[in-house]
Amino acid sequence: MELDFKGCFGDRRLQLRARKMIGELFTKCVHSIRQISNDNASQRAWYRFLRNTNTTEAEITKQITDQCAYATKGRVVLSIQDTTEINLYSHKNRISHDEAIGKTNASRYGLGFLMHPSFVIDAWSGFPFGYSDVKIWNRSNDKSTKHDRKYLKLPIQEKESYRWIEASFNTQKTLSEAERIIIVQDREGDIYEQFATVPDKKTDLLVRAKSNRVLEGGEKLFDKVSASEVAGTYSINLEGDKRKNQEKRSADLEVRFCSTTLKRPASASKEVKDEVSLYIIEAREINSNSKSLINWKLLTTCPITNIEDALLVIQWYSWRWMIEEVFRILKKEGYNIEASELESPKAVRKLSLFMLSTITKLFQMRYCYHIPEGENLESMMCFSEQEIECLDIQCTILEGKTKKLQNPFPKESLSHVTWIIARLGGWKGYKSERPPGITTLWIGLMRFYDIFEGWKMYKDVYTR
Repeated sequence: MELDFKGCFGDRRLQLRARKMIGELFTKCVHSIRQISNDNASQRAWYRFLRNTNTTEAEITKQITDQCAYATKGRVVLSIQDTTEINLYSHKNRISHDEAIGKTNASRYGLGFLMHPSFVIDAWSGFPFGYSDVKIWNRSNDKSTKHDRKYLKLPIQEKESYRWIEASFNTQKTLSEAERIIIVQDREGDIYEQFATVPDKKTDLLVRAKSNRVLEGGEKLFDKVSASEVAGTYSINLEGDKRKNQEKRSADLEVRFCSTTLKRPASASKEVKDEVSLYIIEAREINSNSKSLINWKLLTTCPITNIEDALLVIQWYSWRWMIEEVFRILKKEGYNIEASELESPKAVRKLSLFMLSTITKLFQMRYCYHIPEGENLESMMCFSEQEIECLDIQCTILEGKTKKLQNPFPKESLSHVTWIIARLGGWKGYKSERPPGITTLWIGLMRFYDIFEGWKMYKDVYTR
């Protein structure tokens, strides 16, 4: 389902322009309006749209979330939340310093805004549907500190951390027709008020524990779960990370879980209930000399009665890395939105929302590589007939003479196209290779559309 912007902006011309912009962002894979536009008229149209006061962030966000709501009816889904900052400090002398921009987390060179998207995927298959909420905001440019503002004494609704709770409430509204919602968050979402107000009959929370809370009787939360019986063990393969000096390895983990009751802390709002009942799961790495041992402690309102329940919840939490990849493609390894030459912060914010929508297509393409046999999605979901014709030509060039290097997927499927894009991105094509990642698909997509432009020119000249 494509974004059609029907009924948006109060002007059909703006609706058509928005639709065209989404397509151009996907095909050009760049942040620069000059590079996206084929001529001066198209370039001016982009600038006019992004500066137009009728094309609001709220309207664009509603279109994105409505699409997600439609796609998730009757489904069990995960809504994965996290926050990223868009730092535009390198353009401080060019960009307007208005109410849409402010300080970021960078101590010295921070100027920009923050985004908190809720990325929605199918809880059983991992298929990406889009976003149930996207919050964009900026901090004030004044120099007041948390101490000056008496931040700790502020009501939760006035704290920046309220975004986690607000996003959860908005997700419930957006996904009201889903069968069940599991909201997945990292440590920053470990907020008592959230556990006390968000869960309901079809909404559960899954949050990595941040605070080792004191329980009734003086026992600590982490000590309680660590003292529980081992429910089972499992193994995972970990990829290496040169930035963190981590080597690729296989890890064995022990799993424990128990039910517990959290008491309302003194710092929490007096308006919420006095206690909440939930489960805590511990997944701890054993039999390893690594300096970075895994030790996850997960708080959840999902019922945990056996090791299978615990392992399912751990798997759901492990999919949280998807939101990190969304941010990677939005920033340094993809669109590089922080390098945008736009002078208006409001325009950059709108452009970021469009980019989030197109990134969903990349995840759908990667998903198709892992899709079970017989469940292939159609290639027309992401590509036009003319693009598919060009892709078929590329396939004949990329396929090898042996069966191992031939495209193994049905020709009309999105999986078939994903194989071609991945090969263009540098993937070797062997089953023994790691499946293509988001960055590989991104590179392949950029290369394909360069080829596609040349192929179209050749066809236009040849058919005259």
